[in-house]
Amino acid sequence: MEVKTMKIRYDKETDAAFIQMSSKKPDGAVELAEGVILHTTSKNEIVAIEILDAAKKFPIRTLYKLELTPSRGLTI
Repeated sequence: MEVKTMKIRYDKETDAAFIQMSSKKPDGAVELAEGVILHTTSKNEIVAIEILDAAKKFPIRTLYKLELTPSRGLTI
């Protein structure tokens, strides 16, 4: 899987959060819960997570806070 920078966007007007994990083109999507959509490639690789009505589901400010805790054997 390609290594890219994760991108996080929030559209206040539509109250939608979009967390992009890959620059690959999604071929499909699965709604995991109401308004929580997982975008995937045809090989089931995760491309992005979309959250609709985001402000009702979690504090939006947490989208812009980052805490990195590497697992054993993982170098960041």
